[in-house]
Order: sequence, then C-alpha cells, then structure tokens
Amino acid sequence: MTITTNLKQLYETDENLWLEKTIELLKQQQFNQLDLENLIEELINLGKRDLAKAKSLLRQIIIHILLLQYWQVEYQRNHRHWIGEIKTFRYDLNNYLTTNLMNKLQDDLQNIYQSAVDFAQIKTNLNIFPEKCSYTLAQLLDDNYLP
Repeated sequence: MTITTNLKQLYETDENLWLEKTIELLKQQQFNQLDLENLIEELINLGKRDLAKAKSLLRQIIIHILLLQYWQVEYQRNHRHWIGEIKTFRYDLNNYLTTNLMNKLQDDLQNIYQSAVDFAQIKTNLNIFPEKCSYTLAQLLDDNYLP
C-alpha cells in the first residue's frame, strides 16, 4: 500500500490527521505522495465556505442598515443595537476579506441585497425597500457610513 492510498483511507476516518499529514507532505515538497483528489475537494470546499461566510456577513450589514433606515416604528428603541450590529459585522467582514472575495461580493451585491430585503420584509412587515441596491460595496464596508 502506498502513502497516497493510506492518505485516502485516512481522509475517510480522520480528516484532521489527514490534514496534518498533507501539510507535512507539502512542507517537505513531497508532492507525488499527496492525496490530490481529496486535497482538491477540500480546497474547493474551503473557497465555497469563505465566500458563503463573506456573503453572510455582508447580508447582515445590509439587513441592519435597512432596519436602521426604514423601520421607523422600531427606530427609537433599536437603533443603537442595529448600529452596534453593523459595526460588528463590518469589523468581522473587513478582517476576513481578500481581494478575490471582495470582487465576488461586488459581482453578487444585488443578489445579496435582495436576500437582505427578503429578510427585512418578513421581519418588519414593510414593503418599502428599494428594489435595487442603492449602497456601494465601499459604503457597506466603511465603518463611518450610515444612511
């Protein structure tokens, strides 16, 4: 049995140990011993997880900006909470973003905005949110921007 076969079996039984062994092989530049099939799968999944997390954080920023800007009945009672949430989500997203993720968020901004509107409509029972996103990605990420 080769090291690659052992790694493939290890992947099925102990993913964390598989990862440690894979990292060690990479550090030692023993590329021919890598379990490439599962390594490629893990890298693809890592990219998907990163993008999903970035989209989720941006969606939360937009939701709270929409609540802040449009839910007047709850504004007095909740505006400080919403501003705090916006700041927290911005901090997390700005610390997580890469150039690649930022480009993907820019490309999908309207869809992310629409999912935020869908949530805000359910939460507020309001149907007054603009159809098109009126915020730029730069504004949404800017710690000083509030509508």
